[in-house]
Amino acid sequence: MRGGRRRNRSFTLKGLAIAAGCLALTVSGSFAQEGIETFEIGLSTNTISISSDFTGARLVVFGALDNADAKLLRQQRYDIVVVLVGPRSPAVVREKERTFGLWINRGSETFDAVPGSYALAATRPLADIARQELRQRLSLGIADLRLDSATTTGAFGQPAPEKPEEAKGQVNVSLAERRAKAAQDAGASPPGADIVTVDDYAEALKRIRQAKGLYNQSVGAVQFVSPTLFRADLYLPADLPTGTHMARAYLFRSGVFIRESSEPLYVRKSGFESYIDDMATRYGALYGVAAVLLAIFTGWFGRLVFKRD
Repeated sequence: MRGGRRRNRSFTLKGLAIAAGCLALTVSGSFAQEGIETFEIGLSTNTISISSDFTGARLVVFGALDNADAKLLRQQRYDIVVVLVGPRSPAVVREKERTFGLWINRGSETFDAVPGSYALAATRPLADIARQELRQRLSLGIADLRLDSATTTGAFGQPAPEKPEEAKGQVNVSLAERRAKAAQDAGASPPGADIVTVDDYAEALKRIRQAKGLYNQSVGAVQFVSPTLFRADLYLPADLPTGTHMARAYLFRSGVFIRESSEPLYVRKSGFESYIDDMATRYGALYGVAAVLLAIFTGWFGRLVFKRD
């Protein structure tokens, strides 16, 4: 009897183990059917060297999509957006108005963290991929790119930035609009008067950098070369800022954001320009003295060469 009970217990334990294994397989199969997609990306190069003859380049971002739903793939329900964001730094946008033939600063807006460059590639138009609230949250697209503002300064007396973005003739802000805002604050706003906001300065900054080629985006630049492999072509301008750039890829399924993957890109100077820049950064005082001595020597040598008897 005892031997029979032991056999029954062993059979019971084996049955429980088999049932647990079947349950695990069922759960894993159900997760696979739900489509828990994963993907990774890689760059055609992780370092870009900028020399005096650098005229721009194209960066290829490639990736692989795993555990994708075959039916959704055939229906082209997957979308991928690839973004390359340059190093962030403060920027100042100034409003200029022509007064008596002179361009005078009338106001400015300081942004704390502005990407030095922004390149985007997508499978389809962004409006067809995700709703606007999601695009704004992820900063997808130049129109929905978030720019953190510090504070707005008044006309005249604003602090001078290191590298201001001059919005000369490009900002839709005028002194009359500022006066209209002041009149509205005083309770006497004329009907139909526009109010100057931070968005006006942000849009001006984006337009300036788009005109310079620093901000660009393209639709259809992400293509599936196979059912699970994709590639994206990003344009890098000639005046690409140095530093650490971040390439990010966003995966969407039927308009729903699934996950993202990122890889760094290092942009650095090379050649004689890199040596001069390194000397100026490490030995600022010595570099300044050498520059003054070189200027004095050049002037003296030029006077000897072009001296008239």
